[in-house]
Amino acid sequence: MKKAAVIIAPGFEEGEALTIIDIIRRAGIACDSVGLTEEIVTGAHNITISCDRCLSEEICGYDMIILPGGIPGATNLRDSDLLMEIIRRMDADGKYVCAMCAAPIALERAGVLDKKTYTAYVGYDSIMKAGTFSEEEVVIDQNVVTSRGPATAYAFAYRLAELLGGDADAVKKRMLFHHAFREEA
Repeated sequence: MKKAAVIIAPGFEEGEALTIIDIIRRAGIACDSVGLTEEIVTGAHNITISCDRCLSEEICGYDMIILPGGIPGATNLRDSDLLMEIIRRMDADGKYVCAMCAAPIALERAGVLDKKTYTAYVGYDSIMKAGTFSEEEVVIDQNVVTSRGPATAYAFAYRLAELLGGDADAVKKRMLFHHAFREEA
């Protein structure tokens, strides 16, 4: 069975992290919440969650690593030397390395955005220097997957579930996705 890890840093964007974990689990894929430094973590909007485990090199054995955004969550992710090592190893092994909102700054520090197209939160195209910025909701460039921000968390999570072999269309149907996110006429 495929396995994903969502890395939860102090100051994480709660809506992004929980949406991603929820949708991937609904698709029947193992998805652990992984505290960056401890199991109990408080997000950017003072919501505290209890993670399944803490970050360790064991995460390199997973098929996908996912970084939600939020400030200061994204900067805490970027500043973790252990996380940088794990991201580099997973990228070198061709595993999925994913981030959204402000968290692509961690992928940039790890060096995985060089010669890649990515997206991030509004304004990060002027902050980040590596890679090529796109304004698409979700960008997939080989094994690197990125997304824009809280409102794109659903689209991002469904794509991640698909990449891991899950039936995202069935999950969308059960969650009434097309009723809530249909385009205006």
